[in-house]
This record gives sequence, C-alpha cells and structure tokens, in this order.
Amino acid sequence: MRVLLVNMPWSPIDLPSLALGILKRSVDERVPGARAEVLHANLEFTDWITERTEFTADDYEYYALSSYFMGCGDWVFSSALYDDPAWRDQEFADAMKGKLRKSRLRMSQELHRAVPEFVEMIAERIVAYGPDVVGFTSTFQQNTAALAAARHVKRLAPHIVTVMGGANCDGEQGEAVHRNFPFVDHVIRGEGESAFPQLLTAIGEGAGPDAFAAVPGLCHRGADGASVVNPMATSPLPPVAILPPDYSGYFERLGTSVARNWVEPKLVVEGARGCWWGEKHHCTFCGLNGSFMQYRSKSPETFYSEIMELARKHRVLDMYLVDNILDMGYLSTVLPRIIESGYDLRMHIEIKANMRRSQLRTLADAGLIYVQPGIESLNNRVLDLMDKGVSGCQNVRMLRDGAETGLSVAWNYLHGFPGETAEDYDPVIAQIPALEHLNPPVDLSARIAIERFSPYFNRPELGFDGLRPEEHYRFTYDLPESELYDLAYVFEAPQRGIGEPTVTALNDALDAWKKNHADARLTHADLGDRIVLVSRRRMFAWRAMELTDPFELVAFRLLDQPHTAAALTRKAAARAKDAARDEGEVQRLLDSWAGLGLVFTDGGQYVHIAPSAVNEDLLRLDFMRHAHAALDASGQPAGPGSAASGPARPEPARAEPAPV
Repeated sequence: MRVLLVNMPWSPIDLPSLALGILKRSVDERVPGARAEVLHANLEFTDWITERTEFTADDYEYYALSSYFMGCGDWVFSSALYDDPAWRDQEFADAMKGKLRKSRLRMSQELHRAVPEFVEMIAERIVAYGPDVVGFTSTFQQNTAALAAARHVKRLAPHIVTVMGGANCDGEQGEAVHRNFPFVDHVIRGEGESAFPQLLTAIGEGAGPDAFAAVPGLCHRGADGASVVNPMATSPLPPVAILPPDYSGYFERLGTSVARNWVEPKLVVEGARGCWWGEKHHCTFCGLNGSFMQYRSKSPETFYSEIMELARKHRVLDMYLVDNILDMGYLSTVLPRIIESGYDLRMHIEIKANMRRSQLRTLADAGLIYVQPGIESLNNRVLDLMDKGVSGCQNVRMLRDGAETGLSVAWNYLHGFPGETAEDYDPVIAQIPALEHLNPPVDLSARIAIERFSPYFNRPELGFDGLRPEEHYRFTYDLPESELYDLAYVFEAPQRGIGEPTVTALNDALDAWKKNHADARLTHADLGDRIVLVSRRRMFAWRAMELTDPFELVAFRLLDQPHTAAALTRKAAARAKDAARDEGEVQRLLDSWAGLGLVFTDGGQYVHIAPSAVNEDLLRLDFMRHAHAALDASGQPAGPGSAASGPARPEPARAEPAPV
C-alpha cells in the first residue's frame, strides 16, 4: 500500500510537520506492506508563488500565523475549494476594511485569484505519485488548502482514498468536515498514530463498515454515502505509544527551496501531551489540548534519546518543543544530561511563570533559552479570573529572573475577561515605565478570543453566551451558520471587561515599553556590605545608587521574592534585629522604592525588579561613572544610600495602533 501524507500551506516552513512525521513512522512500522512518504506542499507553494510574485518570508509568516484570528490564510485558499477565483472577494474586502493595510488586502486578493492554479498542480502531483491513500493534516490555517487539494484529487482519481486529521478535525470540527465535504472519505478525530494504522489495515484488507466502526474517533461513510461517526477514544494514548517523528525528506526539500534563504530550520520535538496545570485548573480562555487534557509525558530516557537522535541525524541544534507545559521532572533528569552532552542546543519551551531562578538557570544551561511562560497579565485579580495560579508579582519576577539568566521571554498581554475593571489595570499601567528594561510582550494587548474547548466556550455561566462563529468563517465557507458553529474554532462574543479608554492607555504604555526596551537598563550587584544599582530608564532621572543601611540591605534581598509589607517587616526584623523598623516605616520605604522604580507592587505584594549584574567589576565602574556625572546643586556627587538624581515624573507616550 502506498500512502502519501500532504502538508499544505500555511504550515510553517521552518518546521517539519510533527503530525506527519509521527504518522509516517506509524505507517512504516505498524502497517504490514505499507510505506508512507510526505509531500511538503508548503515548500512547493513557496517556490511556486515566488516565481510569480514578490512574495517574501514575512508574507508567508503573516498568512501562516499572524493573521490567524482574521482567517486571511484560509480565505486565500477558499477560491480553490470552491473553484472560483473571485470567491466572496467583496465580502472579504468589506470585512477587512480598517483591519488590513491596503497592500496586505491587495496581496490577499491576488493570492486568492492565483492559488486555484497551484492546487490543481499539486493535486496532479499527488495523483501522479500513485497513492492508494492520501492523508492531509489540518492545523491552524491549513483547512481550506487541505480541503481544496482533497477535492481536486478526488475529482482526478476517485479511487484514491482521502483522509483528513489534525487539530482542525478534533471533536465536532471533524464531524462537520466529514459531513459537509463528501470528497473526504475519512476524518480521524483525536490522536492519529493509533487510529490511522487501524484505518489503513482495514482498507488494505478490503474490510467492510464493521472494521471501520472499530476505529475510535473515525468518521466514515455508510453504504448510502452518509457520514457515520464513531465515538471518540475514552482515554488518551499512553506516552509509550507516542512514537518519535520521522522527518525524512524535509531538510532535503528545504535545501532546494527558496525558503532555505528565509529561515533557520528547527526540529520539532515532543516530550508530553496535555497540561498538568489544566487538569487541575483549566485556564478559562484556553482551548488547547482539545479532547484530551490529561497530562502524560515520555520517560526521561526516551525523551533524551529522541532529542539526541534527531540532532545527530539531521545535524540541527535548534529545536521547538511543542509541549503545552514542561514536565518539571525533566529538570532533574533530561536537562542535566543535555548539559553534560556538550550539544549546544537552542530550544523553545512553554513553562509556568512561577518557576524558581535556579530552575530557569537549568533551562538556560541546557539550551532552553526561548521560553513562553504564559504570563498574560500583571494583575492578581485578572489572573484569578483566568485561573492562572500565579500572581502579578510572580509574573514580574519571571521577567526579571529571565533577564538575569539569559532567557528570551515571549509573552502576551490579554484583556477582556468578565469581571475585570479599570481599577485592575490602572496601577499596572502606571508602573510599566519602571519595567522597560525587562522583556515586553510580543505585541500590544489583545482582547481574548473565545476558543472551542475552553471553559469560556463550554460554560456560558462564566460570562459568554450567544456565541457565533467568527466573521471570517462566514465569508470563507459556503455553509449555513449551524454547520459553521461545529466547524469553527474561534467565536464572536459580546465584549466583556475593560472599555476602550483603558485599553488605549494600556496599549500606549505597552507600545512605549516595546519602543524603549532596547535602551533601558536596571541592574543590581550585591557586594555584601552594600548593594549597587545602576539605572537607565527614560522615566527615571537617577542613574546610580547604593544601599548601605543594614535594614534596607536585608529588605531588598528579601524582595527577591514577593512579600507584603507586613511579612517583609517581620522577616527583616528577624534578620536585622539591631536595625528593625516598624511596619509604617517599612511601608514608607517600599513607597520610596516604588517611586524610584526599584520594586513592582500588585495585590498588596512587592518584588524588586533589578536583575543581578552579570559582571560586578563593570557595574562598579558604571556606578562610579554615573555617580560622578550626577552632581548636586553644591557640586558634590550624590552620597551613598541615595539616588544620584531623583525620579522624573512619568509622561505616558501616545501611539495609535496601526492596521496590520
């Protein structure tokens, strides 16, 4: 049996498909007499479109990722799905007015007119390969491209069995795909590495409907052509059943593609599925993990071996770890072995924001230097509405410790949660200028999207009811809204939470943070008898400072972790008995430090925001340079224990967000 697995646009071009890599190995190892190959149609498209237009790497990234919540990538290929180069062109233009720059709107329409030719070409390539079965993966903005290719393959060669699977085919979405697109013979819902070999075995044996009925989650067709839906599996695959991917062919094909000049390829690795935090507290806005939230991870030995084998085989050290959250056990098992291996890996990983500094150092030493800690907000109350399990001060501590340990921290700021108020945001907005030396969010704050499988989708009592599929589904598919409701992943909902004045103030502050981050600095060096601080932030005039008072030294060190004023008073008094202060004095000290931009406060807690200086000798010189430069009115340099110059009054910058 010949099986062809197809990775259509807009799958990222710098990553091989993990799903198809796993399925290829599943077919080759678990289906007797079957052999699978992967067609990297996303790379084929890159070469095809660059021969005809001035298409760039940034353009591909836009349709693959950036435009996801507007559906631009899927709309582009809807023309091929419906054999109409002008398919709902005006509806798209009307909907995107004010959302897209004219150049981006024009490119989307040009691609829309052009891609039917590409889909016809790729369908002919598929048929010429002579497969018995062709499988399409569909995740993010691959759905219309995959459906269009399946339709053209079926038209050219009705005998070829077409199968779809992937994140866009989970649960009700897979049922809707199978029900509405009869040229798709089978849809696999849920984890495919077990179900797909079962399906292929049944096809190869010429088995009837009874054999198909035994495949969990499968959608297949009855004798009358109607869609038949099997129940989903009742439990997820155990980690021992999750095979490592086979990326044969991807790097060779990338090497002959124009995309090789655009990207640094990365290996995709997988240590775990599900979310151990989500099992206990499902974040209210999160729709990840679909049908199975249960957390399960590969054994440390298996995971380490897979990482090393992939690196050796493909001679690639950049890796993207797709786990929704790091298995904390790997910190003492897998990561020390990676450190000892001598491999200079660079890895992306999602973590929880309350990890300790020592744990972050282990990540950095092992090469997991790109982290996404799921920060989402810097306010306790809003984080509680999300059920995140962290505080605002813990999130700021994560940004500080990430900077200190050399991690690149990627995070998003979200708003629009039912029950949030302007009072939750105003104190954070006022303190953002003090944070400009730390990693800003990737973009401006975004109102949350309502995603299928999230608590906000499943539980209207949390604040969202009357949901409709997002507008882009309506001008992409020729389906009634009842069918779109089952097909869609993202939904329109009434706006909740803060109003536009607060959103504008927040985004003005975030925009200023992003613009000024590269030039901002705040560090400290603990020299035992004193703590030296150096600052260069636009809203704070002081440049160098020393803390020498015994109580202040103890208090600053304690503020490495979040403390309330009462807790700080109690703990500092126990450590600096001869210099103890009462709670009122401690509160005044904290207020002073907040004014100098040394601490962040939220929910009654305080945490200092100065990463440790990498080189204390250089910091001493830096301190002396700034201190001598900052003369007071009498011509004397500022003395120890005070700032070289007082804080400037913040004046928030204003910036109107531009269309993408």
